[in-house]
Amino acid sequence: MKVHEYQAKALMAEYGIPVPRGGMASTPAEAKAIAAEIGARVMIKAQVYAGGRGKAGGIKGAGNPEEAEREAGLLIGTRLVTRQTGPDGVPVSRLLIEEASEVTRELYLSLLVDGTSRLPVMMASEAGGMDIEEVARATPEKIVRCSIDPAIGFQPFQGRRLAYGMNLDGGQVGEATRLMTGLYRLFMENDCSLAEINPLGVTANGKLLALDAKLNFDDNALYRHKDLQELQDREQEEPLEVQAREWGINNYVKMDGDIGCMVNGAGLAMEVNDLIQHCGGRAANFLDIGTLNNPDRVVNAFRMFSADPDVKAVLVNIFGGMARVDVIASGMVEAYRQMDITFPVVVRLAGTNLEEGQRILSGSGIGFIEAEDFHDGARKAVEAARGAGR
Repeated sequence: MKVHEYQAKALMAEYGIPVPRGGMASTPAEAKAIAAEIGARVMIKAQVYAGGRGKAGGIKGAGNPEEAEREAGLLIGTRLVTRQTGPDGVPVSRLLIEEASEVTRELYLSLLVDGTSRLPVMMASEAGGMDIEEVARATPEKIVRCSIDPAIGFQPFQGRRLAYGMNLDGGQVGEATRLMTGLYRLFMENDCSLAEINPLGVTANGKLLALDAKLNFDDNALYRHKDLQELQDREQEEPLEVQAREWGINNYVKMDGDIGCMVNGAGLAMEVNDLIQHCGGRAANFLDIGTLNNPDRVVNAFRMFSADPDVKAVLVNIFGGMARVDVIASGMVEAYRQMDITFPVVVRLAGTNLEEGQRILSGSGIGFIEAEDFHDGARKAVEAARGAGR
């Protein structure tokens, strides 16, 4: 789960991380009032679940409250298109109005869970700002990493090592270590999957300031954090993904193709999407049905396909281990009973209770397109989508 920058900064401030003075505005009048209260030059920042706002025109400066009101009026109600959004962009309905900061350096600091070491890893760099991805590609030696053992937590010597890696000196090293300690506490206590400050600014008087902030939270741990769930802005999310969660399908991602996919297992689902593209098509979604033997989840998967206007054909690719093929087949037949399904459905089944699953499908009288194997299923789905598009 993502939150907006203004929400992330409010949480960081609770953990002793310095952030600029500011507030959230949803109208130009509110932006003017916040700017007047700050009483200095302000930055007006579109609050969207996407990076690259600055280059896309989503961050503006204002020298007085009237200018802040005018700039806010030009942003609120628009759709911001960045390199991390689709071509339609995302709606701008909230702005962060905060005091502009005079900075001499822009650093980078983040904390995430490393899949290889299975440990939290803090990363720091003296080269922060908008092009940190290019820094990681071209000059990876500028990024310093430090793995943290959760049994003992973040240690001061690790903070000093990272601070020196960012070329901080004097009192800045101690200040940075305290900041990193707070960031680690925030990360662990709130079950974050990502905590990022980019840029971490060094101000003209040598102090550190979180100029931007990003926090992502582990969806599987949100049941422990009802307060965090309330921060979610559903307007910023793909409507079909929100709908999928409401129907109990947590592993659904909307994509830009026209072939709906229902697969059991994340690895197999990714392979299916790759093979569809290899055969000349594009997947409309990533959908891992999981291993729960419940036909209702299959029915809801077909509801997702029906709700997506881009879907022209569906590929069901099930390798039954813990997931039983006969339960999947029963769910597919039940979906046809409950809905008017007009798109062609290609089915490739293998594994547990295969014979019973095939009997259920063949006895249903529904015109499923059978596939002999993995590759045959992808090829037939691409052909079916092309035929449906004519």
